[in-house]
Amino acid sequence: MLIGSYLGNLSDARRVAVPKKFLKELGTSPIVAKWYEDCLILVSSAFWQRLLERLTGGRKTAGIGVRDIERFILGSAFETEPDEQGRIVIPEILSDYAALGKEAVFVGLVDRVEIWSKAAWDKKSAELAKSTKEYIENLSRNEK
Repeated sequence: MLIGSYLGNLSDARRVAVPKKFLKELGTSPIVAKWYEDCLILVSSAFWQRLLERLTGGRKTAGIGVRDIERFILGSAFETEPDEQGRIVIPEILSDYAALGKEAVFVGLVDRVEIWSKAAWDKKSAELAKSTKEYIENLSRNEK
């Protein structure tokens, strides 16, 4: 299971070590692509196939919304090949999109990993700390 948050340092060549715990589950050719809220997604090939089926729905034709989702996510995808030390290169177009500087945060979300710039993750994390409190309280009230 992909869970937890880990800080990574990007080299000048945009090379970053993927946490070993994540690499074991992501396999030998994880895929990195644009994701929502200005972060990236890093997934296994198996998850990628499931995502493709969900996005395209097996249809040969699709409306503009589905085509735009395909362009945004599928059009930005790259297969990666971790080196012996578990490092991958984040393509420049993706690094620019996520505004990755010298530090990136890997966030495990069960079946996928999001990659955030540290600054963006710190901001998002602070927002989540405020907004999820109310959500959790509502859930606990509903269980009683």
